[in-house]
Amino acid sequence: MALGDLGAHIIKVERDGSGDDTRGWGPPFAQDGESAYFLSTNRNKLSLAADFRSAGDVALLHALIDEADVVIENFLPGVLARYGLDAGLVLTRNPQLIWCTISGFGPGSDRPGYDFVVQAESGWMAITGEPTGAPMKTGVALVDLMTGKDAAIAILGALAGRDRLTAAERQIHITLTASALAALANVAQNTLISGREPARWGNAHANLVPYQLFAAADRPFVLAVGADAQWPLAAHALGLRDLADAPELATNAGRVAHRERLVQAIAAAAAQRPAAHWIDALESVGVPCGLVRGVQEALQQAVLRGEASPRTGLAPQGPTGIRYEPPHLDAHGVLIRKHHWRAFQHVPTLPERPV
Repeated sequence: MALGDLGAHIIKVERDGSGDDTRGWGPPFAQDGESAYFLSTNRNKLSLAADFRSAGDVALLHALIDEADVVIENFLPGVLARYGLDAGLVLTRNPQLIWCTISGFGPGSDRPGYDFVVQAESGWMAITGEPTGAPMKTGVALVDLMTGKDAAIAILGALAGRDRLTAAERQIHITLTASALAALANVAQNTLISGREPARWGNAHANLVPYQLFAAADRPFVLAVGADAQWPLAAHALGLRDLADAPELATNAGRVAHRERLVQAIAAAAAQRPAAHWIDALESVGVPCGLVRGVQEALQQAVLRGEASPRTGLAPQGPTGIRYEPPHLDAHGVLIRKHHWRAFQHVPTLPERPV
């Protein structure tokens, strides 16, 4: 979808009969029966249902691949080779093709890749959740999403330099595990430097103080002091003038060392006034902060601006926009079988929505 949002013509090849598994990942389902889950990642694509047991369908896939710039697939090792769709052979035949495989655990593994399993095995769940609570996954399938974006970036890089790449170099393998480990970022580096297992910090931060959730009189808000110059401004805004000039709190390292004292003082002050009061006070002096909003509240303004819809989700940030709604299974099968890539010439795009 990321590539489609940037203007690529995408044919989504699905299993004949049932299609993409996520079509059934509901409720909720839209009025036309499509799951919200499927709708969230499948705009800007045409759909073709194909059956590997059909010689005609396999021939069609070969024809489409011969004219394609990119193939993205997530089959287990050896499956495509049974039908002559071996990456090495196809890349030799089409010298302009970029082939991207996405898997859970790499080319040597037959394990199917699921976000939840990879979150567990890559350390994400061990560092997510309250310090005394159970390990916790993220609220969205973030490993899946990051792996997709990693794949899109790798594909764009390969496309930019494909005239200089060998067939082997035009074959990309992106894994959920590698994307998840890379996304540990500062947590991974903390662990590599210290040699210690990182703790769960809940809504606090391992390296920054104060950088966490606080409860105001009516609702929670977050305070994110990311620079030493912000601390005295935040302290004055919170009415903690005695702490604003304390020399032991002037640096982030000092505030981390005095975490408990500092957090207790802020928590006591925050509970005295509504969140809106603290947001106004902190924002007036340039200290990063924010209300904890529900998803509906967070989406409300985007919906009013026409930047989000139940059918196509949130509008992309790229220049192209939404051209096609997420397709029903095999919605474009007849056109693709007749016209191949020229099918796009026969599918009307959506009108531009005002921003």
